[in-house]
Amino acid sequence: MAEFDPNPPFQEYAHPERLVSAPWLSARLGINGLHVIEVDEDSLLYDIGHIPTAIRINVQTELLDSTARDIISAEDFTALLRSKGIERDDTVVLYGDKSNWWAAFALWVFELYGHKDVRLLDGGRDAWMSEERDTSFMVPEPSASSYPEVSREESSRIFVDELRDSSATVVDTRSPEEFCGEAAHKAGAGESAYGTTMTHGHIPGAINLEWDRAIYPNGCFRALSELKVNYGELEPATETVLYSHVGAQAAHTWFVLKYLLGFESPRVYDGSWAEWGNMVRMPVER
Repeated sequence: MAEFDPNPPFQEYAHPERLVSAPWLSARLGINGLHVIEVDEDSLLYDIGHIPTAIRINVQTELLDSTARDIISAEDFTALLRSKGIERDDTVVLYGDKSNWWAAFALWVFELYGHKDVRLLDGGRDAWMSEERDTSFMVPEPSASSYPEVSREESSRIFVDELRDSSATVVDTRSPEEFCGEAAHKAGAGESAYGTTMTHGHIPGAINLEWDRAIYPNGCFRALSELKVNYGELEPATETVLYSHVGAQAAHTWFVLKYLLGFESPRVYDGSWAEWGNMVRMPVER
């Protein structure tokens, strides 16, 4: 396990150990037990330059089940990490485009399977590139690891049947236009058909807190004082459920609530609007 990043702004957060800065990571690339993984919506970005030593994970083909709308099974997760050369006690740093949408989703999946030391690069791919830091075209070929068999622990996940009967605070992390049903979401590269829904609007009773209220224009997370204001209508001790289109933006906000603000029980509804908006006779508000 790598030492934690002592970057002063991080120390205000509830769990500063879950973030790394670009200078910290740049100084430690290639050390034993540290793995850097790029996770993008646009899977072609890795090929035009990535952080040196970084491997990639494709959400669509490697983190999602190929035959059902679900994340990969425990057996497939174990096989994936073995193929990436990652051991159970290794430090994993995730980063990607869209201010870490899918990197945060990948971190959430790693946590479902109990990987203890997984972190986000503050600002993601865009912040690294904007600082004109070193990039590489070399694709590492890791040796297979002995990653152990794991099981899935889903306390940070919620399914539609439970959500319908839940008294949790439900947060829609999409744009206000999508929340109001005024704009249909267009599927991104990492979303495929999952971005298409038959109805538009939001889950009844949900509040709209768009995911990007957590970040500055450069993609880095806002200071704790600003996050407390921007998420001030939520109660840290109250169960909070987050959803988006297919779960990426929801996972990003889940990371903010759990690790930066210290909420007790945020959960991701990764079925999200792609599921709710396509189910027959599901109630919808606009």
